[in-house]
Amino acid sequence: MAQAQFGNTVKVHYTVRLDDGTVVDSTKDHEPFTFTIGVGAAIAGFEKEIMNMGPGESKTVKVGVEEAYGPYYKELIKEVDRSEFPDNFEFEVGQKYELPRGDGQSDLVVVLQVTEEMVILDTNHPLAGKDLTIDIQLMEIL
Repeated sequence: MAQAQFGNTVKVHYTVRLDDGTVVDSTKDHEPFTFTIGVGAAIAGFEKEIMNMGPGESKTVKVGVEEAYGPYYKELIKEVDRSEFPDNFEFEVGQKYELPRGDGQSDLVVVLQVTEEMVILDTNHPLAGKDLTIDIQLMEIL
């Protein structure tokens, strides 16, 4: 039986949970996630666990912070002058926004605090600093 290797394109179903059991992402009600192992489309720990699995195989794995979204860095909390945003931009504490970067990509940020002059944004990935438990089912190697 073929096993998934670096460079293979695979289809997988997955469910990602936090230590308290909260489901933070899942493909169960959607199409499987299709990606190529090794191109950075998935976190390192997820890719590593899929390698050497065969189609139809399932497992549950624990992925630590370092192989997930990395540590939570306090220095990634940024104070941004409100003048950097359009005048009519409405901020809401706890709200998540995608802010464009200069390279054509965007960053997901969370508003922590809003004052007349400043907006305090958390630019860490929402899952930074968290261990993840992932149920993986390899559907197909393409």
